[in-house]
Amino acid sequence: MANPTTAQSSQTLDIVIPVYNEERDLEPSITKLRDFLQKSCPYRWRIVIANNASTDRTLEIARELTRRYPGEVTCLHLDQKGRGLALKTAWLASDADVVCYMDVDLSTNLSHLMPLVDPLFAGDYHIATGSRLMPGARVTRQLKREVISRTYNFIIKLMFPRRRFSDAQCGFKALSRQAVRDLVPYVEDNRWFFDSELLLRAEQQGYKIWEVPVEWIEDLDSRVKIIPTAIEDLKGLWRVRTSKFKE
Repeated sequence: MANPTTAQSSQTLDIVIPVYNEERDLEPSITKLRDFLQKSCPYRWRIVIANNASTDRTLEIARELTRRYPGEVTCLHLDQKGRGLALKTAWLASDADVVCYMDVDLSTNLSHLMPLVDPLFAGDYHIATGSRLMPGARVTRQLKREVISRTYNFIIKLMFPRRRFSDAQCGFKALSRQAVRDLVPYVEDNRWFFDSELLLRAEQQGYKIWEVPVEWIEDLDSRVKIIPTAIEDLKGLWRVRTSKFKE
C-alpha cells in the first residue's frame, strides 16, 4: 500500500482494473492512475490488475508493473473471462476498507474518484457509482451508444419502478467492506450484467446508493459487443425481477 501523509492514511482503498487483452493501454493507464493517486488520494491505496484470461502480453506487462511498483501495484490472474468474475474475485480477496473499480481505458475522469469513495470512508454510504445520466454529467460518445444506454436504463426504470440510481452500467463503482461481504457473493452474473445486478440487489437489500455525475469519454476500442450484451442484460433483468435475493 502507498503511504500518504494525511491523517486519513489508516484507511485503505483497493482500485481494481479488470483487463482482457489490453497490452496497448495497460502500462500508460496504470502509470497515469498511479501518478494521480500519489498526488490526490489521502488514503492508503493499492492498484489491483485483474487479468481475465488474456491471450496477448497483458499478463506479462501486469507482472512487470508489479515489479516496478512493489506494494502499489499487484496482479491477479484468472483463467476464465468475465469482468464480473474478475471483480468478485478481487473484491472478495481484498482486506481494504473500500474497494472500487474502473475501466482500463480510464474513460471516467479520475477527478471523480475521491467524490466517489469519500462518503463510503465517512460511513455515510456503503455503495457508490458514477453516473453519465445525472445532471452535471458530461459525456462524449457515439449517438448509437447513447441511445442504447438511455433505452436500457429506461427499461430498468419500467421493470424496477422503485429504483433510484440513474445509470446501471457506468464502469466506475465502489463498495465498503461490509457491502462486499453482504452483496458480492450473491451476485450471479460473471460478465457485463454484473454492474446492474449489483445495484439492483443492493437496493433490494435496503442499501442507499451514492451517485456521482461524471465526465466520461467513450473508448472507441471497447471490447463490449453491443447486441449480444444487450440481450444478456435483458435476460438478467428478468431474472432479477422474478427471483429473490439468495443468501
